Amino acid sequence: MGDLCNVLMCKRILASQTNTEEGVPFYKIGTIGNAPDAYISKELFDDYKTKYNYPHKGEVMITCAGTVGKCVIYDGKDAYYQDSNIVWIDNPSQCISNSFLYHLLAKVDWRKLNSTTIIRIYNDDLRNLKLSYPQIEEQQKISRLLSFLDERIATQNKIIDKLQSLIKGIRNDVFGKLRKDIGLNAKVGDVLSYEQPQPYIVEDTEYTAGGTPVLTANKAFVLGYTSETDGIYDKGDCIIFDDFTLDCKYVDFPFKVKSSAIKILTAKNKELLRYTFEFLKYLDLSTDEHKRHYIAETQNQEFILPTTQIVRTIAHAFSTLSSRMQTIVKQRDMLELQKQYLLRQMFI
Repeated sequence: MGDLCNVLMCKRILASQTNTEEGVPFYKIGTIGNAPDAYISKELFDDYKTKYNYPHKGEVMITCAGTVGKCVIYDGKDAYYQDSNIVWIDNPSQCISNSFLYHLLAKVDWRKLNSTTIIRIYNDDLRNLKLSYPQIEEQQKISRLLSFLDERIATQNKIIDKLQSLIKGIRNDVFGKLRKDIGLNAKVGDVLSYEQPQPYIVEDTEYTAGGTPVLTANKAFVLGYTSETDGIYDKGDCIIFDDFTLDCKYVDFPFKVKSSAIKILTAKNKELLRYTFEFLKYLDLSTDEHKRHYIAETQNQEFILPTTQIVRTIAHAFSTLSSRMQTIVKQRDMLELQKQYLLRQMFI
């Protein structure tokens, strides 16, 4: 790449030159592509932009430390960037279009740079990167297709975020009203039974492309898939609860787990299980203590237990919202799979 492009960076900004409230956004490796958490004065920005290197609109920026290889196309708005940790590809020849270059760099597996756990991209790594590219007209066609998929994926993510906010708002309204009208009249352990996960722990963590999902209760949820046929939990709907983080997930399909730090929770019927799951999400449980919580604390958590009809109505409403969320997430995941397939075919 060094035969066609230059690797440039901004002038160093000192911590004493930043503030957290106003001015020109100053992006670091953790904030680029998202909201800034630091700013520099307009006077300093204008001075440095005039005297030192500064990106042109459309050029590709890339993080070189932390989450390495995150690519962002500079949008032309006033902003400044952390030196050395964020660089951009100055591309005067335009033999490779910036949009095509973005997709090329976004596909690179930077973990292959070295065997250490801390990876850094150095300027020479970028300069020595070998690139294959078609004629500019073909680049533009490929870029338009991939950018279209990126836009669709971004739209789906926005829909997911809005639906998550809606569900959270409805949950807070519903249980806030029940808490006022009925009060805390039971305990979680009165309606949920728990089972230890040991019979369902996966033996081989070299996961396969398909098979039975291996689950965790935290954000990742599906860690991978296994071809193992023994020890599959297939008793119906349940809640998996992380004993240490207090995260929980509603599960309605057969699965295995990776960790013994899971409790498998069930109720006498699906409606009560869904209702109780939504109540646990309403509580927004969290902890800084590294210990097991369910038996000693969570099952003794005070609980709102209304009439069977109210439980059924609330469970049905949240099940409908959950199904809608699953559909939107599947649509997003299919778009991502389409993009990955195209990338594999285009950039072998």
